[in-house]
Amino acid sequence: MTLRKFTAALATSALVAPAAFAADMADELTLVSWGGAYQASQQKAYVEPYLAANPDVKIIWDESSAEAVAKLRAMNEAGNITWDLVDVVASDSMRLCDEGLAMELNADEDLAAAPDGTPASEDFGDLLVSDCFAPQIVYSTTFGYRTDMVGDTPPSSICDVFDLEAYPGKRSLQKRPIDNMEWALYCDGVAKEDIYDVLGTAEGVDRALAKLDTIKDQVVWWTAGAETPQLLADGEVVMGSTFNGRLFSAIAEQGQPIGMLWDMQSFDLDGWIVPEGLPEDRKARVMDFLKFATDTQRLADQAKYISYGPARKSSAPLVGMHAELGIDMAPHMPTDPANAGNVHIYDYEWWADNRDDLDAKFQAWLAK
Repeated sequence: MTLRKFTAALATSALVAPAAFAADMADELTLVSWGGAYQASQQKAYVEPYLAANPDVKIIWDESSAEAVAKLRAMNEAGNITWDLVDVVASDSMRLCDEGLAMELNADEDLAAAPDGTPASEDFGDLLVSDCFAPQIVYSTTFGYRTDMVGDTPPSSICDVFDLEAYPGKRSLQKRPIDNMEWALYCDGVAKEDIYDVLGTAEGVDRALAKLDTIKDQVVWWTAGAETPQLLADGEVVMGSTFNGRLFSAIAEQGQPIGMLWDMQSFDLDGWIVPEGLPEDRKARVMDFLKFATDTQRLADQAKYISYGPARKSSAPLVGMHAELGIDMAPHMPTDPANAGNVHIYDYEWWADNRDDLDAKFQAWLAK
């Protein structure tokens, strides 16, 4: 998919009845997600209404999405798939699909149509980036900073993350190459449109790691999205990356002294995959829940609890006020024009092809 199509899909991004009941459905469902405010939004928007309609079902949460690829590989090798439905980023869905670890989906059969009858394949459109992927949200990885620790001039550029003189103190960065490598090259003078060409060379990788070397001894590395908001709340870091919805929760819901840095926020997609090889009764329950949880109203409802844009076009007009705070959610979305002046369009296809190699190089750099 081209950058133009992806950007257009983001910009355009009623309750639908759940799938018909099957008598042989399993009565237990293990969902895998990311924990924190995001998982709480899924609980409120998807799980609670589903359980209200299916009171005999038991849902178990596992917060291991950050390790989804490695764990599903291990489960497949052991012949013991214990997960039923897994929330992953788009690039991981591609890897799992390519490796035969995720089940291929037929959008128009497995996902609900829009309330006006528009097929799911048209309603999700270009965000159906993998044959195995059911998109939920558009989100971004961006930076928060302590408003009381940055002096009179808050950071306004992503490159302020690398400016230890103007903004002394610890930073928190996700313990993976994705985003960090792109930001490093951008702040080392590489034009946005050239980032992946440069990163695709050994010299480019070295250049990105050299830039990260300039702040390495001031970095706290995180693996769970809830870590940076907590580090900021505790004053242990002056700024840090995380998912925009986690920062919204810390700022709007908890009243923490945190500001948002939207410059070069990294757009990405999150959604569900169904592990390949589930027994038929578990698969039937998964598909029933999946059709319910990805319908137009459910995706719009999730935006009542967290500032992520719904992946369906038909959901966007239904996004309104925060369910508990009573504030308009639209201005807090990463796709809002006021927040999207200079964005990084994360290339999930490139990372799907290069992730394992770059992961190895990044981990070796971390160990030095």
